[in-house]
Amino acid sequence: MTELDRRSFLGRGLATAGGVLASGVAMETLGAHASWADAGRPWTDPNQVGYGPLRRTPARNTGEELLALPAGFSYVVLGRTGTPMTDGVATPIAHDGMAAFPGTRRHTARLIRNHEVRTPPGSPIGRVHVPGSERYDELGVGGTTTLEVDLRSGEVLRHFVSLNGTIINCAGGMMLHGRGWLTCEETTAGRGQGWERKHGYIFEVPLDGPEPGRPAASMPLTAMGRFSHEAVAVDPRTGYVYETEDDSGKPDGLYRFRPRNPRHLASGGVLEMLKIKNVDTYDCREGQTMGTRLPVEWVRIDDPDPDLENGAPTCTQQGLAKGGAKFNRLEGCWYGDGSVFFNSTSGGDAKNGDAPGADGYREGYGQVWRLIPGTRGRGDTLVLVYESPGRRELDSPDNLVFTPRGGIVLCEDDASSADADPHPLAPGLTNVNRLIGLDPRRGEPFEFAVNIADDSEFAGACFAPDGSTMFVNQLGSTAELDPPGRTYAIRGPWRRGPL
Repeated sequence: MTELDRRSFLGRGLATAGGVLASGVAMETLGAHASWADAGRPWTDPNQVGYGPLRRTPARNTGEELLALPAGFSYVVLGRTGTPMTDGVATPIAHDGMAAFPGTRRHTARLIRNHEVRTPPGSPIGRVHVPGSERYDELGVGGTTTLEVDLRSGEVLRHFVSLNGTIINCAGGMMLHGRGWLTCEETTAGRGQGWERKHGYIFEVPLDGPEPGRPAASMPLTAMGRFSHEAVAVDPRTGYVYETEDDSGKPDGLYRFRPRNPRHLASGGVLEMLKIKNVDTYDCREGQTMGTRLPVEWVRIDDPDPDLENGAPTCTQQGLAKGGAKFNRLEGCWYGDGSVFFNSTSGGDAKNGDAPGADGYREGYGQVWRLIPGTRGRGDTLVLVYESPGRRELDSPDNLVFTPRGGIVLCEDDASSADADPHPLAPGLTNVNRLIGLDPRRGEPFEFAVNIADDSEFAGACFAPDGSTMFVNQLGSTAELDPPGRTYAIRGPWRRGPL
């Protein structure tokens, strides 16, 4: 993700698609957390850290108890699945990746939100669809919606479809200089699965242009690769776009796109996969040591838009054949402190008990990686900054958010079927998802929020440009109307604690 207005947070940080491009305090937080975990310190009672004990909290505007939050924090529900939007379309299902931009008026913010709809081609259930608009695939069911929100009242001023004709829009990232949102398809499906066009691409959603009833034209950026995309982060110094891959059950790669014109990605460029220097197919998924600096080189993907339907090798296969490094379930991705941070949701040595993947790898509880781009002739460097020792500390991190005040929030996406993790605040739920905060002073993890409504993941966490409000999504079902997707706007005494 990329920087916006340096004055936004009074010199403490910068707004980004994933949250905040903070000062070095945030990097120190990760360092402290790695030290905390590496020392084998026991899990602290969550009542004694962060903002104190959590309590089941009703939404201010609906009265439903959907989240557990610390005392003093409140929230409103924005854009629940099925709610009629300004353009007359019902709010789609599957609320996923999201970015917060300055609004068109004072005290407002504009959100661009992904919808990871996984219904069959042309299905009417919860789809993102505006008849007569310029769509890439007429049968596409996914896309994005845009919301204008009053930050003081929490009222949605208008909301509408801003892109359609795509499928399985999972995560993404902010375009260079905050000009819009890059939305990513987490699939490589095509005509063989019933779609009219092949999928697995990144699409642009301009900040300015889409209006109610007039979504942006959906045009794939084919040079950026055809694979199961998750998130992207843009280096504002070079315009390079870093892309994560999540092809569940198989080794994944970290990609870099070097555009010919950083302001016009459709002009093409070069797609590459990360490789550990002088080591072929280095396995980053397990057996790693936090803090070790691994030298990086990049291998070119010769065919970034492979004809998979006729047996062409995938982007991953091409990269691994040249010695690219292996990761597992790369998801959230964020630019800050001159580096790219990304999560391997199921990397690590502590295993969650799920069945092994296609190559025998057994999933872990998650890793946080830092890629440091080289300067002045120096090569890039990869560092493991945190690896979860178990589900209590952190279970399956997805999005990574640096806050305006130097803290860190990790969104859990616990998809484990073997290791149940019930929670006392969510009776009846087997796999509970949380927002986990990291204390900048001690690096200690703590629970900031618990989804007590259902077992779906948290996603799309980001802060309003003025730092007053954290927005976050509850995914809901990706194929049915129930449980519904929801967007929350959370306010409270942020300065009282580490976030």
